Amino acid sequence: MTAASRPFDFSFRDELLRDPENAALYLAEFLETGDMELFQEGLRHVAKAQEGGVRAVAEQANLNRESLYRSLSKKGKPQMETVTKMLSVLGLRLTVTAVH
Repeated sequence: MTAASRPFDFSFRDELLRDPENAALYLAEFLETGDMELFQEGLRHVAKAQEGGVRAVAEQANLNRESLYRSLSKKGKPQMETVTKMLSVLGLRLTVTAVH
């Protein structure tokens, strides 16, 4: 018999997403789906989870706070430079691999 499942406790999500290893796994899953809107939402979650939130990420990445909020919004279209600056501040980077 299978043990009863429990709902995921989201109260620890921010704590988990502050860790670059966890954030990398989280974002990689979205990238693998090919859904860039989902990846963008995940990136927003990771930024919000950091100490100081999106504001602090913007400051550390030398990005305009308002522009970063707009870029990460549902209608936003962040430039690659914005994404790479954010990822760098978060202790992450994008990589490209061959599809087999």
